[in-house]
Amino acid sequence: MPKQVDHRERREAIARALWRVVEQRGVTQLSLREVAREAGMSHGQLQHYFATREAMLTFAMDFAAEQTTLRVDRGLAELGDRPHPRDVLRVMLTELLPLHADARATSRMSAAFVLEALHDENIRARARDGIAQGRAAVEQLLRRAIADGYVHPDRDPVVETHLLLALTGFTTLLELQVIEPEDTLTAIDQYLDRLFVEDTEGAEDAHGAG
Repeated sequence: MPKQVDHRERREAIARALWRVVEQRGVTQLSLREVAREAGMSHGQLQHYFATREAMLTFAMDFAAEQTTLRVDRGLAELGDRPHPRDVLRVMLTELLPLHADARATSRMSAAFVLEALHDENIRARARDGIAQGRAAVEQLLRRAIADGYVHPDRDPVVETHLLLALTGFTTLLELQVIEPEDTLTAIDQYLDRLFVEDTEGAEDAHGAG
């Protein structure tokens, strides 16, 4: 009886091969043939799963986003029940930065996707929608933190959301080794310390009662 092929598993393997091409050789080398070679299959075999470069790249980006979400979920689970919103934001921010191998691979994949998005309307729409959803989640968390008293009520949640997302700009500094990972974490921690009020006893009581 012939062995059953798990098509989702094969697509994920191709996506990881694409990540390696981007990480090791750059987005300019990103072709169906190059990815097929990296994945250890023929060009024709790869086309059975992805007929075009755009389809392959889009799946690889979606898979990268899924992996980032899984890492964030694992980090949040480690915080336990009713985590402090500061800690939640820290997990979300740090997992978007290339601070370890898995995050570095998905971060570089995201950078490649953005470059493609500048010249492809379909990819641009997908990238924009994905980023907008992530931004909305951060703003919702901030609004709840303000309502619960964790963040001072005079803070503008829209502006603070933009500033928090701007911290992902550390990616370029990290990739080019302008700063070290510990410098990035120090800057993030100090920013979050300034954002959240020091005396949160009342906020925690209100949150626990909610």
